[in-house]
Amino acid sequence: MPRYNLIATCAFGLESVVASELRELGYRDLKTEDGKVMFTGDDLDIARCNLWLRCADRLLIKMAEFKATDFEELFQGALAVKWEKLIPENGVMHVTGKSIRSKLYSVPDCQSIVKKAVVEAMKRKYNRTMFSETGPVYKIEIALLKDVATITVDTSGDGLHKRGYGETRGEAPLRETLAAALVRLSRWDPSRILADPLCGSGTIAIEAALIGSNTAPGLKRTFVAETWPTMPKKIWEAMRDEAAGKIVSRPMEIYASDMDIAVFRQAVENAERADVSEMIVFQKKPIIEFSSKKKYGCVITNPPYGERLGTKESTEKLYRAMGEVFSKLDTWSFFILTSHPEFQKYFGTKATKNRKLYNGKIKCYFYQYFGSLPKKQNKDI
Repeated sequence: MPRYNLIATCAFGLESVVASELRELGYRDLKTEDGKVMFTGDDLDIARCNLWLRCADRLLIKMAEFKATDFEELFQGALAVKWEKLIPENGVMHVTGKSIRSKLYSVPDCQSIVKKAVVEAMKRKYNRTMFSETGPVYKIEIALLKDVATITVDTSGDGLHKRGYGETRGEAPLRETLAAALVRLSRWDPSRILADPLCGSGTIAIEAALIGSNTAPGLKRTFVAETWPTMPKKIWEAMRDEAAGKIVSRPMEIYASDMDIAVFRQAVENAERADVSEMIVFQKKPIIEFSSKKKYGCVITNPPYGERLGTKESTEKLYRAMGEVFSKLDTWSFFILTSHPEFQKYFGTKATKNRKLYNGKIKCYFYQYFGSLPKKQNKDI
């Protein structure tokens, strides 16, 4: 079974979270850079990581890395890759690209050069000049950074945030991968109450339920590498069977509420598609009605940011209400993601710590208010 250099890509700020996930899956010798975690693995690892990684965006195979200051260097570097060992005769060779601070700044030209090199490499095995490209897809990316070319192939297909349940989404959806990361960063475990009183389409509560039940996030979807003839179907079947066998049934208290009836219905529908609706209590109510007599709970929420015209005042009013309501829960912990620069001012309390994260292209801060813990917890990621 061939070994690959693998890259789990992620949003900036989540590298340590993804590295922690990989260590939990048994991987060592990880190398972390901005927006990615690198490690080695085989076909089985490609299947396992696609099924289990909650916070990564994609899983890539790094095919080559070399210096390229002109088109000839780029062509020869791409030609040196043994593409014919991975791509079948009818494979679809789709090349994308990007270039940052490099002499080769014309991305379309770079894509064309790499595609030409891949086709030339395929001729070494198939002895033909034209290829039908009617079979499985191989998304190849040429990325140039400071004259260093990195060529990768995507094994995931659709981004890993597409779990298969989020068909119904709100106006400003939180990606499932980021929602899972917020849960992991929160120190929450299934023995504690978790609540999202501004749940929107329910993503945070659903991801918490998947984590609490040890359900692989990719169990309900497919991946492009499953269509590759070099990857035996029995590997995917074995990994899915293994993942299904690891799901645990345990009592959990997860609450999700929102005052908007439309998004509330979306949340319920999404939870049903994710098969976690029985693990979550959905309630239609405004934030000012949120309360609990229980201790050591955990609020994780992604409130409106107030970036749209005419919503700034209402958003700041909401933050004040959150501060008043949450202050009554003296043993609880609160984890709040927002891009609003003065959130702490309106919330009324300075966070224990905050962490810069990106919700899509929006720079946000994850404000963390640590309350009392019912028992010894693991250190923060």
